[in-house]
Amino acid sequence: MTDLHPVRRALLSVSDKSGLIDLGKSLAERGVELLSTGGTAKVLRDAGLDVKDVSDVTGFPEMMDGRVKTLHPMVHGGLLALRDNDAHVAAMNEHGIGAIDLLVVNLYPFEAALARGADYDEMIENIDIGGPAMIRAASKNHLFVNVVTDVEDYDALLAELDANDGQTSYVFRQRLAQIAYARTAAYDAAVSNWMAGALELEAPRRRAFAGELKQTLRYGENSHQKAAFYTDGSNRPGVATAVQLQGKELSYNNINDTDAAYELVAEFDPAETAAVAIIKHANPCGVARGATLAEAYQKAFDCDRTSAFGGIVALNQPLDAETAAKITEIFTEVVIAPGASDEAKEIFAAKKNLRLLLTDALPDPRKAITAYKQVSGGVLVQDKDVGYIGMDDLKVVTEKAPTDEQMQDLLFAWKVAKHVKSNAIVYVKGSATVGVGAGQMSRLDSANVAAAKAQRMADELGLDASLAKGSAVASDAFFPFPDGLLEAAAAGATCVIQPGGSMRDDEVIKAANEAGLAMVFTGMRHFRH
Repeated sequence: MTDLHPVRRALLSVSDKSGLIDLGKSLAERGVELLSTGGTAKVLRDAGLDVKDVSDVTGFPEMMDGRVKTLHPMVHGGLLALRDNDAHVAAMNEHGIGAIDLLVVNLYPFEAALARGADYDEMIENIDIGGPAMIRAASKNHLFVNVVTDVEDYDALLAELDANDGQTSYVFRQRLAQIAYARTAAYDAAVSNWMAGALELEAPRRRAFAGELKQTLRYGENSHQKAAFYTDGSNRPGVATAVQLQGKELSYNNINDTDAAYELVAEFDPAETAAVAIIKHANPCGVARGATLAEAYQKAFDCDRTSAFGGIVALNQPLDAETAAKITEIFTEVVIAPGASDEAKEIFAAKKNLRLLLTDALPDPRKAITAYKQVSGGVLVQDKDVGYIGMDDLKVVTEKAPTDEQMQDLLFAWKVAKHVKSNAIVYVKGSATVGVGAGQMSRLDSANVAAAKAQRMADELGLDASLAKGSAVASDAFFPFPDGLLEAAAAGATCVIQPGGSMRDDEVIKAANEAGLAMVFTGMRHFRH
């Protein structure tokens, strides 16, 4: 028996009317009978197409503000009937149920209502019932029925009909069914997660996860790993929403690192100062503020010129020509910014492999969102770290208090440390990182690594003293012993910011006093694993 089945009768009921008229005309030209509902029927009829209302098929009018229109045996029987089952065919004949070979449905715009901040009652009204029910019915019966839920599949449907003389293949219907089930799953995930938030449930008993494919990737972290990039529909400014102007396709690691870079640079208000972050392997190798982007870039670059090669650069202001020229002096993988001047774009155009990503905004570093991390057999879920510490939140715990200038560097270092893999130690001087120690197994090791980087760059720049001399140092978590603190002092740090909370805080404070350091506690840590 052939797996090809003809499309003679179609039911169209869509919220998104994009491409609807062209699809309707194309189906009609192929001799397909059109059934439809409400607004969809009106659009098709206004375009001059012959359309039969579903209410004429069911014998019931649309009612309850459109809540009830397709929930009827005349519809679901036409979708679910097995055409090769004698009992099913007999039931169809007995009750006058016509087969529906094609279902074209897209759902009420629940996600769009959520994105614009609709209130509870409006959200409830945007929960589709009939649509998902029909989609699931048609998908279950994909042996005979085609179900199209995405506008982008209209052309594929018409091409399939043309290739098979008005019929579709089983494999094609299978693929449509898979897409359809994923769509209803994502829709239900959006509804359930919204409701969990509305009810302020910190840990709902069941949690759904969903995403929409943005692009397939050549490979994952390594060439033997398959990978793809999915968006979650949140529209948070960043790599998922950015427009790529030039350069080859982003890799898995590019996307991960670009996200880390843009989230970090967003910590610095563009209305106050220009800021640049250079990222390598998801860790900052240089972060700085400046009077201009070009100045900030140079300061960030001078923190670790070696690691900056082949890195990711994130800007908190639109890219300008002067900064673009500086960036192109070395090999850079990706640049992401909230806009770019025409002159900057022209400069980058000469670097064909340099990817330029532009967004229309910076992500809000204080906006609460949910973060997920897969582990074997499950998923860890937590709030994104949006913890914020301001001047008034700091507690001076040493005999010496930081100067105003030192306090600015301490707060800058604290913002950067939040985005460094733990254990994290960050040296800052003049609103620029001068040494970053990331991801070491002990805080002492991180302090050593950061100090060594500061000394190495001083040697490269031909300076007499380490860049860390006179610096402020941030630790993402408390010092469990004085050794890491003393290592920072030996490197030249003059002030320290850390959470506090260790059993040995008194011992660490005493060591700071003896070393002549000023130290403040935040009362908050920033582990980043």
